[in-house]
Amino acid sequence: MKYDVITIGGGTEDFSFYTHAGLVLRSKKDVLHQKLIAFEYGAKIGIDRVYSTFGGGAANTAVNLSGLGFKTAAVLCVGGDERGRNVVDNLKQCKVATDLVEIAKNNTTGFSFIVINKSNERIIFSHRGANTELRIRAKILAALKQSKWVYIASLSGLYWQEDLRDIFSVARAKKVWNPGEAQLSGGLKKISKFLKQTDVFCVNREEAIELVLSTGKYRANDFKFLNNIKNLLKIIKSFGPLMVVITSGKKGADFYDGFSFYHQNIISNQKRLDATGVGDAFHSSFLAGIELYNGDIKRAMLLGVYNTAAVVSGIGAQNGLLLKSDLKKYKI
Repeated sequence: MKYDVITIGGGTEDFSFYTHAGLVLRSKKDVLHQKLIAFEYGAKIGIDRVYSTFGGGAANTAVNLSGLGFKTAAVLCVGGDERGRNVVDNLKQCKVATDLVEIAKNNTTGFSFIVINKSNERIIFSHRGANTELRIRAKILAALKQSKWVYIASLSGLYWQEDLRDIFSVARAKKVWNPGEAQLSGGLKKISKFLKQTDVFCVNREEAIELVLSTGKYRANDFKFLNNIKNLLKIIKSFGPLMVVITSGKKGADFYDGFSFYHQNIISNQKRLDATGVGDAFHSSFLAGIELYNGDIKRAMLLGVYNTAAVVSGIGAQNGLLLKSDLKKYKI
């Protein structure tokens, strides 16, 4: 079957724990760890409320793109357990095709433990589970060859480099890449050849700094240089992707294609409950905007921030996302 977009990555169940504890600490000495959340050592931390929702890069982006009117399939791996069945059922309810979902019968489905403090700052503890068993098999590869877009999220298996090689071997499909921890921790050396084949490369500011520092060339530079968004955009663009998008939380998002810089502020939203999944929402909405608005970058970025404002007003990474029918309410 032919799809507009195929998303590749993880699918999880997310458990969000809200607490009044948790202090945000700021560091001016470690550019890779500028903000930390701390709890009292040895203390029992009270939880105000708990929610169970769905998450994972492939699942989140597929749900968003489907809601925005695109024929979408998700490539992810779940375990042979109830959690896995729930993840798949949720995708089906959101009109995401699941024929490319893999099942690792002897493994458990991945899940995340998300702690959110009174300022709605969060930290995520992720158990990858069956996500580590995802492989790009012949059936998936055949589907990729017919898709217009491929959205690549975090890959956590032992063979992620081989999987990326297979994904990027499909020349026809345009590729949006939002790499995960395994890819970024390997540094530029591990992913350089794939960056040169990427249409849109998406990371947050912290991930951008990590990737830039991995080259060794910029380690002597100070905080000011590394926190300058235009410096980060230009350096990452020099690594090979056609377009670079960097999100910076409440500071908005920035774009660079080698010719033009664009900055987009966030949409103010007093009802900010949970920032989980904002990157997935923004990046996949940016892809959607490129298609919906004939390559208009400013409108694509505006759609991204409208959708992130919507998702932070709900609990979890998929609740609150805009539907295509909602877009007429906004001046995009």
